[in-house]
Amino acid sequence: MNILNDNYTGIQHIGIPVTNIENSKSFYLKLGFVPVMYRTFEDENGSGQCCMVKRENTLIELYQLPDIELDEIRNRTKGPIDHIAFNVKDITLAYEELKNAGFNIESKPAFLDFWDNGCKFFTAIGPDGERLEFNQIIKR
Repeated sequence: MNILNDNYTGIQHIGIPVTNIENSKSFYLKLGFVPVMYRTFEDENGSGQCCMVKRENTLIELYQLPDIELDEIRNRTKGPIDHIAFNVKDITLAYEELKNAGFNIESKPAFLDFWDNGCKFFTAIGPDGERLEFNQIIKR
């Protein structure tokens, strides 16, 4: 069964949690990436930071969680990549299609104040625990 059909437009970004966003940003800048977005965000444990860096068609999300959550990142045993994000045209349609197809959905679509007009995303879990984010950048 093929779902998402024309709604799927490709990999949007790879999300990497980091312990020091400035060090990580500098590392990727040395590799030829340029910063294309920076935002702070709030979660239940405090403030975090997110920086998107891009080189040609590759977009990487570097994000630093609140201090209380940093030990989780430092103690990972399976590597630091947290999720792969897929770009979709219509987040509501993508959510309904995956939900109706029986996918393991981790979260309902939520809004983030990222990019110029924000984005909406939700996360599904793959068969080996991989996190797949479906993301729609809002255009006005």
